[in-house]
Amino acid sequence: MRKNVILATVAVSIGMMSAAAFATGNSGEAIFKAKCAACHPDGGNIMNPKETLKGIKDTKIITTKIRKGGGGMPVFDTKTISDADAKQLAGYIVKTFKK
Repeated sequence: MRKNVILATVAVSIGMMSAAAFATGNSGEAIFKAKCAACHPDGGNIMNPKETLKGIKDTKIITTKIRKGGGGMPVFDTKTISDADAKQLAGYIVKTFKK
């Protein structure tokens, strides 16, 4: 009986750690929350309300802006946001903030 309780506890702990790792991993949503949401809440833009993320259909526009910055947006180099993460982030933005 004690062995079953220990095994069940270990299984639940592993499951919780896996779920936490997935939720905080490099998903587009996690990256957005960590790097973008402060200036772009709900796809808006606190620096320039006319330049929102809403309705952007091309991920290339987003990845270029990530790398070059401008208009109040900082530059995010590949050490800060990898190319793979930038693609996931751009895909998340296009999917999430379509009008």
